[in-house]
Amino acid sequence: MSLHSKLFSILLAGAATAALAQNPSAPLTIVVPYPAGGPLDISARIVAEGAASQLGPIAVENKPGAGGGTGADQVAKAPKTSNQLLMGAVATHAVNPWLYKNVPYNAIKDFKPIALVARTPNVLVVNAAQAAKLGIKTTPDLVQYLKKNPDQAKYGSGGNGSIGHISAEMFKSLTNTKMGHTPFQGSKPALTALESGQVLMVFDNLASALPQIQSGKLLALGVTTLNRNEALPNVPSINDSVQGFNVSTWFGLFAPASLPDADARRYATALSAAMHSPVGKEKFKKMGITPEELTLDGFAQFVRSENSKYEFLIRAAKIKID
Repeated sequence: MSLHSKLFSILLAGAATAALAQNPSAPLTIVVPYPAGGPLDISARIVAEGAASQLGPIAVENKPGAGGGTGADQVAKAPKTSNQLLMGAVATHAVNPWLYKNVPYNAIKDFKPIALVARTPNVLVVNAAQAAKLGIKTTPDLVQYLKKNPDQAKYGSGGNGSIGHISAEMFKSLTNTKMGHTPFQGSKPALTALESGQVLMVFDNLASALPQIQSGKLLALGVTTLNRNEALPNVPSINDSVQGFNVSTWFGLFAPASLPDADARRYATALSAAMHSPVGKEKFKKMGITPEELTLDGFAQFVRSENSKYEFLIRAAKIKID
């Protein structure tokens, strides 16, 4: 083979590799770092179905563990040709880096933010029947009960490092109360434990807890944001009685940092269109969610801001997990 032919072959192979990296042959997969059935999982399936017409069939893979860290790390280190996105959240990108001693990925450098899906309040819920027996109707009632019964109550959460865990620890700090922590693998089993009376209270995503609140099984004592939510207009802000309490949860789609900008723009356009389609918006509405508008640079700026915010909150609350 002549030198000219060899050079041509090398250039052709390089071009093929570059094309493969930009146009992965594998179907697109959205990795959800939490168990099936939760709001992130349901949201991933809504956007996957809606964007399939533009991006082809999209699989959803649940990869729970380490407060969302297992699935996040998988996507952060994914080969270029694996074509994976992460349905990341406030826990994976703003909380875990400051909560855990050894996080195997860099929440800012290892990812390319694609689209913010939703921002929702958490809600403080208790078992309605149990609360009636204990005389708990409001957040102040709960605080009074905890002060009279120190170290006897337990709260549940969707796992160590989840926003429910952080919310409860902040609540304890601001109210000077004591409770044990029972972590579960996701919000769904935490709510199941609450319904069975294994734990006294849970801070959960509104989208996840809303059906049980509406059915009367759970009693909502307060939302974690400063303002009330239209899905629960009669439920006050926790900040009304616990000054300084202000927490919200969010989740959105991330790609590995190596994804070319052209593909990032293509994904952002298709996934955002799926979220804001009439069908998509109606499905999200049933969950108490309004899809967000932030994509790419706007979403990236938001993530950096949230990362800094939770660094301050977690250090102030003196929470750390080895």
